[in-house]
Amino acid sequence: MDCDKIVLALPKGRILKEVLPLLQGAGIEPEAAFSDPESRKLRFTTNVAELDLIRVRSFDVATFVAFGAAQLGVAGQDVLMEFDYPELYVPLDLGIGACRLAVAEPEDMVADDDPAKWSTVRVATKYPATTHKHFAKRGVQAECIKLNGAMELAPKMGLCRRIVDLVSTGATLKANGLVEIEKIADITSRLAVNRAAWKTRPREISRWIDAFQAALANEPGRS
Repeated sequence: MDCDKIVLALPKGRILKEVLPLLQGAGIEPEAAFSDPESRKLRFTTNVAELDLIRVRSFDVATFVAFGAAQLGVAGQDVLMEFDYPELYVPLDLGIGACRLAVAEPEDMVADDDPAKWSTVRVATKYPATTHKHFAKRGVQAECIKLNGAMELAPKMGLCRRIVDLVSTGATLKANGLVEIEKIADITSRLAVNRAAWKTRPREISRWIDAFQAALANEPGRS
């Protein structure tokens, strides 16, 4: 029965491509529809009878796992930091999706700006909880405007002067006249586990943790 299966939640988008070699290394082969761009399915069977995959928005993976809709998931550290669910156990850093969470501002502000002297800051971000926590550590009061995308438009449109967002190469910032001025955290994707599932189904959950650990160990370039 489907309710007895282990469900692994995977993020849509660019991280999914980086996850696929790890799935293969862990002995998981999704059904053909998983790779079919025309398929509208969101839940997929695999070659392992007791394991299904679901594909959801990257920002939702942690929620699906924390609330028990999935027992395992691949979630970015940015998402795990933002929600900070106590129901999650995070045993493995998968080392994929590497980027950083950073503060950026328009180029014309940089020369006369010193983040160390801020007492207040107003930013547009998808990560208000993480941003508040970061600035609070040094006594800076952060006003966060929650946006879900197009963060780089906020300074241009007068919404605020600064943003907090994920940065990979910095090309998008540069194209929009922005400069990274402070790093909040390095980000990679992690294997997240529902704590209740780990307690009630320890053998099954441990099997998949071990499988992903082996897949990481066998990847070229890893020690």
